[in-house]
Amino acid sequence: MLKLTPEAQDLLFRQARTANTFTDEPVSDEQVEAIQDLVKYGPTAMNCQPLRVILVRSDDARARLLKHMSEGNREKTATAPLVAVLAADTNFNENLPQVFPHAEGAKDWFPDPEAREAMARLNAGLQIGYFLMGVRAAGLAAGPMTGFDAAGIDEDLLAGTGFTSMVVVNIGHPGENAWFDRLPRLEHEQVVTTL
Repeated sequence: MLKLTPEAQDLLFRQARTANTFTDEPVSDEQVEAIQDLVKYGPTAMNCQPLRVILVRSDDARARLLKHMSEGNREKTATAPLVAVLAADTNFNENLPQVFPHAEGAKDWFPDPEAREAMARLNAGLQIGYFLMGVRAAGLAAGPMTGFDAAGIDEDLLAGTGFTSMVVVNIGHPGENAWFDRLPRLEHEQVVTTL
């Protein structure tokens, strides 16, 4: 039924978990580039590609980020080898001449800032899913979190970019006791409806 090998299915889905602790083994720029080179092919509306990945590597940036994390997420974010803020570029339309070149004038199709932000957030959300799968494909674990002060991150770390933060992700090799128990999943009949 599926083209992926059972091992690849396990790596990406069945055995992959949200990590809560990590080893101190670093995550290299080359690994992040390989992840991005894979996941950039995931589809978005009008090929708009609004996801922006902000790698938090410096001590200063990490300290600034930690101020905005909820208490339950602060310690694991402080100790993860790499943290990425995944954000939506609300000015994604400026890149449409490059990524949607057959539609002349497409960048001007989004004059309403609210509609533009809604499109950016929806499509960046799709790309966040691709990014998490890419992290898993690299043999790394991801700890995505939404427990943070998004406005604070936007005003502090993302000021002047037009980016709006959506998810903070800890990335690395899973550490000791990295996993919570797996929670139940909905069954096929609860999810899929045929009309």
